[in-house]
Parts: sequence; structure tokens; C-alpha cells
Amino acid sequence: VQLQASGGGLVQAGGSLTLSCAASVGTFSTYGMAWFRQAPGKERQFVADISPGGTTTRYTDSVKGRFTISKDNAKKAVSLQMNNLKPEDTALYYCVKDRGWHTYDLWGQGTLVTVSS
Repeated sequence: VQLQASGGGLVQAGGSLTLSCAASVGTFSTYGMAWFRQAPGKERQFVADISPGGTTTRYTDSVKGRFTISKDNAKKAVSLQMNNLKPEDTALYYCVKDRGWHTYDLWGQGTLVTVSS
């Protein structure tokens, strides 16, 4: 498995979860990473991404101030810390490799996050 996501689960609204993704493809420090999500019956949505060195991040507006993406090049892992979760955050979350200029060329298998009201 080249991108292995974990950390999903069931949490009450207002709670927190941390998603992790371990990469085993290429040289991790040379590419960026992203998280996308897909809720039932909805289109896949960009959540956040991070530059190869971990210094630049972007977030979709709905998660700004609640989610934090981070990248550990030594451990070849990317994380998504999710706080103050809302029922609308319920989705299958995917970690994705960004080969550059937001070109996403490898997707993990997804980890399910369910937020109950």
C-alpha cells in the first residue's frame, strides 16, 4: 500500500480526531500532500494541502480554524488534526499525493469519519 490512511471513527459533535497517512512511495520530502473528503451522495471535496517542506498550507473555508494539516518528512507521514467537529464533516477522508502544482496523482483508500449530533 502506497498511501495508508488511518484514524477515522465515530465522534460526537464538538469532538476531535486526528487522521494520519503513511506514505511509501517516492521521496516523501519532495512532494506535497492533501486531504480530500467525500460525503454520502456528494462530490469529492478538497479539505487541505501542504507543501513538500511543510511550510505552506491551504484549507477550504469550512474547516479553517478547526483543522490543521501537518507533514513529518522524517516519518513520511501527513496528519490532519480535526477539532470542533460538526455533523457536516462526516465523510470518507482520503490522503492524496501532490506531485506539484496541485496535481494529485495518487490516492489512499480513505478513512471514515462520522460525527454525530
